[in-house]
Amino acid sequence: MPKILIADDHPILLEGLYVQLKNLGYTNLLKANDGKAAWDLLIVHKPLIAILDIEMPFVDGLTIAKKCEANPDCFTKFIILSYHQEAAFLLKAKKLNIAGYVLKEDAVSEIENCLKAILEGKEYYSKVFSSRTLIDAEKKMNKLEYLTPSERKILKLIAQNLSTKEIGEQLFISIRTVEKHRSNIISKLGLKEKSISLLAWVNENKTWI
Repeated sequence: MPKILIADDHPILLEGLYVQLKNLGYTNLLKANDGKAAWDLLIVHKPLIAILDIEMPFVDGLTIAKKCEANPDCFTKFIILSYHQEAAFLLKAKKLNIAGYVLKEDAVSEIENCLKAILEGKEYYSKVFSSRTLIDAEKKMNKLEYLTPSERKILKLIAQNLSTKEIGEQLFISIRTVEKHRSNIISKLGLKEKSISLLAWVNENKTWI
């Protein structure tokens, strides 16, 4: 049986998954209730699969996966448990080569199929994520990657509801420069040439920014 690490700071979910996997025949199990403990267990025991909460004290699940990716001795495959249904979070996970992404509300019903898929060399994502949703989300993320660091910074300030004047004051640039950046952002995102269209886009897509 493969060695599996389960890490979650919610004791009921942690214990529930531990018992469920035991009942499914997975007997070589490790568990941790925070990110630091999970990382320590991962480095020492080198589990084949790690089921990690996306948000934990000390170190979150995606950061652990990122640290593992940078470690040539780490071959663990990761399943992320998350409350986030926004496709942006799944795409962030996919960029780290996460093997599985399961919503916490579906963990009990989907974890068995998720493990089977990963052990067969496949990926698994909660059923709420349709292929159409992922394609649209990838297009949106690709557009954001065309923005310069300065444009990304201004986009984040727009998301904080700062005016053009306030953005200029915070970044020590002129209003005209801010407006030029706004125009470039609107063009790269494929929006209409109106400031209200950018504000509407930001309000709808704060998860991505």
